[in-house]
Order: sequence, then C-alpha cells, then structure tokens
Amino acid sequence: MKLLLLGAGGHAKAVIEVARARGIAIAGLVAQVPVGTRVMGVPVIGADGDLARLRAEGIEAAFVAVGDNAVRERLARDLRALGFALPAIVHPSAIISSSAAIGDGAVVMPLAFVGAETRIGDVAILNSAAIVEHDGRIAPAAHVAPGAVLAGEVVVGERTLVGVGAVVRPGVRIGADAVIGAGAAVVADVAAGARVAGTPARPLPLRAAPSPLRDR
Repeated sequence: MKLLLLGAGGHAKAVIEVARARGIAIAGLVAQVPVGTRVMGVPVIGADGDLARLRAEGIEAAFVAVGDNAVRERLARDLRALGFALPAIVHPSAIISSSAAIGDGAVVMPLAFVGAETRIGDVAILNSAAIVEHDGRIAPAAHVAPGAVLAGEVVVGERTLVGVGAVVRPGVRIGADAVIGAGAAVVADVAAGARVAGTPARPLPLRAAPSPLRDR
C-alpha cells in the first residue's frame, strides 16, 4: 500500500524519513506548493482540492505530515470523510511497550519511548527521543517535542504542545490547547489554553496564534 503525505515542510521531511525507515512507499505529497515540486525526492502531486480525485484513483492510505496541531486534526478529519485509512508510523528505533497503544495517524520518531499502558492519541506526534512513561495519556493531535520527558500518569490534552526538553512530573494533567515552553519543569496541573515556561513552569501572557499554513 502506497501512502499519500499531506505537507511539504520540515515536519513532512521528518515523516518521509520515518516512512522510509519502515519500508513504506510514498505515493506523493499534497501541499500548498506547485505540483512537481520535490521534497527529499518525493513529488508534490496535488493540493487539498485533489484529495477526492486521488482517493478515487486508488490511493487508500494517507498521513498528515503537518506540524500545526489544529491544522493536522482538521486535515485528518477531512481524510477520514473521504475514506482514507490513517496508519500510524513508528520509527524502528523507537521503544514501544507491548501494552501501549498508538492511535491512527500518529507518528513516533526515532529513539522515542512509550511506557506500559500508555495511550498515544490519533494524529499525535511523539518526536525524537521523547519519553512518555507508564500510564501516560497523550490526546489526539497533541505534540510531545524532541527530548521532552513525561513521567508516569501524565495526561496531555488535545492539540497541546509540550516543548523541546520539557520535563513533567508524575500525575500532572495538562489541558487542551496548552503550550509548554522549551525546557520547562512542569510540577503542577496546567489549565486548558495556558502557556507556561520556566523552572518551575509559570503562566505566560497569551499571544496571537501563528499562521496555520506555516508548515505546508
């Protein structure tokens, strides 16, 4: 089965490498760049408006390789509505507990660790060398960035970003749409929509959201 990838930015490059490491054939990219553009040797074969045609032509599986959490969630919903399967992709160097579960359309990057009875939600990203220990719950469309360490029983809400190198103490609950800054030490629960940073992590002022097309 060939896999259609949505996206042509930095995250798409990382997903291409994970797919190749798993021996997955890539049918092409769908992105907001000119058809024929090549990313790491993979051609762009259409834009979002071509998804129904590509499905009708026989491409059965797709993967959303877009870094923006909300956009990734929306595109995955569109793909499901068109009848695409959304397989998870796990790098061969990742360590996944036999009792853990990886959701549809999720990606687990090189050297990541998923502990006992942990659940990684649909279209979530567990990035390079990230650790989610036992009984963790990573909700759909969340992103645990490179080198982050989540101790046991940590819960991360939908579309939340846990930044590079952040550390979260056992049992902490992080709400939906939150942002945990790079290198933060999270020792208490984080409310939905909050932005926290520092050691220990403290709330930061809200700021305007970045463009959702930055990684497409």
